[in-house]
Amino acid sequence: MHADVLVLFCVWFLGACGSSSRPRGQMLQTYSQVRSRRDTTRTDGGGHKSGSPVLKRSPDITKSSVTKSEQLLRIENHDFTMRPGFGGPAIPVGVDVQVESLDTISEVDMDFTMTLYLRHYWKDERLSFPSSTNKSMTFDSRLVKKIWVPDMFFVHSKRSFIHDTTTDNVMLRVYPDGKVLYSVRVTVTAMCNMDLSHFPLDTQTCSLEIESYAYTDDDLMLYWKKGNDSLKTDDKISLSQFLIQEFHTTTKLAFYSSTGWYNRLYINFTLRRHIFFFLLQTYFPATLMVMLSWVSFWIDRRAVPARVPLGITTVLTMSTIITGVNASMPRVSYIKAVDIYLWVSFVFVFLSVLEYAAVNYLSTLHDRKERNLREQPQCTCVVTHSGQAMMSSTYSEMDAMTTSHYGTPERNGEKHERILVQLAMDSERNAHVGAGAGGNGGSRAYRSIWIDTHAIDKYSRVIFPIAYMIFNIIYWSIYS
Repeated sequence: MHADVLVLFCVWFLGACGSSSRPRGQMLQTYSQVRSRRDTTRTDGGGHKSGSPVLKRSPDITKSSVTKSEQLLRIENHDFTMRPGFGGPAIPVGVDVQVESLDTISEVDMDFTMTLYLRHYWKDERLSFPSSTNKSMTFDSRLVKKIWVPDMFFVHSKRSFIHDTTTDNVMLRVYPDGKVLYSVRVTVTAMCNMDLSHFPLDTQTCSLEIESYAYTDDDLMLYWKKGNDSLKTDDKISLSQFLIQEFHTTTKLAFYSSTGWYNRLYINFTLRRHIFFFLLQTYFPATLMVMLSWVSFWIDRRAVPARVPLGITTVLTMSTIITGVNASMPRVSYIKAVDIYLWVSFVFVFLSVLEYAAVNYLSTLHDRKERNLREQPQCTCVVTHSGQAMMSSTYSEMDAMTTSHYGTPERNGEKHERILVQLAMDSERNAHVGAGAGGNGGSRAYRSIWIDTHAIDKYSRVIFPIAYMIFNIIYWSIYS
């Protein structure tokens, strides 16, 4: 009996548990169905209306993995790591350039800086898209990173960058048939091997070279899109020291032993230096210093404090001019045109100092000879003045000192010194003269010698200017 009661109790307990679990499962199922229906209502844009305004949301297209333009260009369907037409003939890439400015040209660094718009034209059928209006689509730098573009670089460039203010200065334009225009704004500093042998009367030709870095001429063919008309320049381009004479383009092949042949495009421009600045700063001062050194030729030879400082001042000034010019120039191993002019001018100034040294030395010798004559115990002098007859007299030492400076006649408007020197002839000549004079063989014969101690100054006043003028004529006829 007790066993029957226990069995009935177990059956009743199991039945109670089953009835209580069944409504709970139905409740959970109903909640999940309600939540599913609520989520469906939130994401349905054109379905039934809901009473709650929170559920009225439009789809967030910014969270989509692919934008509409990229879907149209089918970027995800192609591998743009390879060039267009990979495995086939070389893809032609046309180039044109618009030069915005020539910023600086440095002789010291042998380089120039140029800002330009570099445009590339090619066709990539992978980017073609259907269009009823045949209009192009324009993109910025964000799409450029996802497609293939030519890998151009500037040969012999020192520094270059793409402008990024206020955003990257990059434009990409795609046409329905797959033609692409890719444009960038670049500032580049490149080498320019200058020949300064005619500086500052020189003309320089510099080149900016464009080339593909990875693709040889078997894969990529670079060419100027419109020939020489592919290069445009701004009419307002001007430089302080140069006159831009010509811009032109050329195309050549470059060979590298390790990689092969590459197409290379050249932007050539010819510059002629303005000479007026150097005339004012270099040539005129040097010429004036040379002319100033000639002033000493008109100063009395005894004015040592006047002539010596004048010569030294002109020499030091020429040294300063030469140093200033060379400080702003590269240390080249050849002679420049300005060096020839300055050093020849320096030689003329230096010779004017040496000229006075020669004049002073010869004058000292003449004064010493004259002093020796005055110190003799007796001196017989011959005096000639205004057509009067020659008279011989015997003077004491004091009289000789007085008459030795006698007479400074004017000749050709210039004052000369006349030094009368006694010459005692040998006995045989005295005898010969005495026989011719009527047997007065014992008398002495005297000769008057004209010694002009200012002859060097007189000739220098003419020779120096003529020589410097001839040098200038030859110099400017060669270098101008």
